[in-house]
Amino acid sequence: MLDPTSSNDVFRVRGGAPLRGTVRLSGAKNSALKLMAAGLLCDGMVRLREVPRIADVPVMADVLRGLGVEVDLDLDGRCCAIDASEPPSWHAPSDAVTRIRASISVLGPLVARVRRARIASPGGDRIGSRPLDMHLRGLIAMGAEVEEDGGEVDVRAPELHGAQITLDFPSVGATENLLMAATLADGTTIIENAAREPEIQDLCRMLEAMGAHIEGVGSPTLEIEGVDRLAPVDWETCPDRIEAGTYAMAAAATGGDVVIERVRASDLTLPLLKLRSAGMVVEEGADTLRIKAGDLEAVDVVTLPYPGFPTDLQAQLMVLLTQATGTSRCTENVFDSRFDFVEQLRRMGADIEIDGHHALIRGPRRLHGVRLRSLDVRTGAAAAIAGLVAEGETIVSDVHHVDRGYADFVARLRALGADIDRVPASDVDG
Repeated sequence: MLDPTSSNDVFRVRGGAPLRGTVRLSGAKNSALKLMAAGLLCDGMVRLREVPRIADVPVMADVLRGLGVEVDLDLDGRCCAIDASEPPSWHAPSDAVTRIRASISVLGPLVARVRRARIASPGGDRIGSRPLDMHLRGLIAMGAEVEEDGGEVDVRAPELHGAQITLDFPSVGATENLLMAATLADGTTIIENAAREPEIQDLCRMLEAMGAHIEGVGSPTLEIEGVDRLAPVDWETCPDRIEAGTYAMAAAATGGDVVIERVRASDLTLPLLKLRSAGMVVEEGADTLRIKAGDLEAVDVVTLPYPGFPTDLQAQLMVLLTQATGTSRCTENVFDSRFDFVEQLRRMGADIEIDGHHALIRGPRRLHGVRLRSLDVRTGAAAAIAGLVAEGETIVSDVHHVDRGYADFVARLRALGADIDRVPASDVDG
């Protein structure tokens, strides 16, 4: 179930049931994978808790093992121990690297720890252009030499030093790589226009617990004073805000009433504002959220880097807006292929018009079950939500994408009352 490339299973979804009950969040996918990479910086043991039971985690473990690092992964226990007491290899294994985009996050730690890294162009979702230019320019500013050959990047930095770096765009990946490289560089590094996502803040806090000196956590300017070594740490991964938003929108779209546990509402300020504006009742507790159905109304949303509305919730929100009264406008500013899912919603009966990076969603529209494809992690979840809203049966294929970002997705939806099964494709094709 956790192999991100081989599953031929499909989701069989029957709509009509409102989601009701309680769901507890996993650790954040977009934090856990980077925390695992940060284990390369420590000449000792890094122990991670609340590691999500998703397919990308064992692939990242394989990347680290391919670098000679000892990894003890217990997904059932949601924990991972990474022992890089011996300096890792500098050549990342191409077979694992090319399977997930997050594998690029070993670049900065390797350059910092062993002063060299050779890594293939990483894999992952096909959601638009995400070049490595900013990662490499930042490392060059810190004294690295870069060569690109045969689809691999070779970075050497015998003398890694601090630098003043301004990112063209608040790239999450570039911020993480340059931040981790800077922790063991000589001198002070300042990263301007840095990404501010909660997952980056989680990485910063763990690095600080390991002995890193970082100022400006959560702001657009990070100042990192390099240290000689980083110490072992025991760290709990932050909750997954995208998972929280997905279940919240599923509850809203189906007219349900769902309590989400182990959540930080402060990480979801704008999505919760949009849900309230759309007519949902949102009740915030100390570490809980209750999402209760109301009369859905159209809203406008613009995706932007954090603290803006997350692009990773755009497809789920679009499903919700097909059920809202009025015309909603969705503007995608982060990835250039996020609207590829729209044609599938149209086949279900949605009234959506695309104009460049804008989408007009007119509702409410009655959706009917069809065959859908998961195009990436988030559209796979959105397709399942669409099936829960639609009349009749919806079949969602390529669900291995969903395995990469959502732990026990079908079981959790079923526990909330959803009529959804995961079955072999042959069961619905024959």
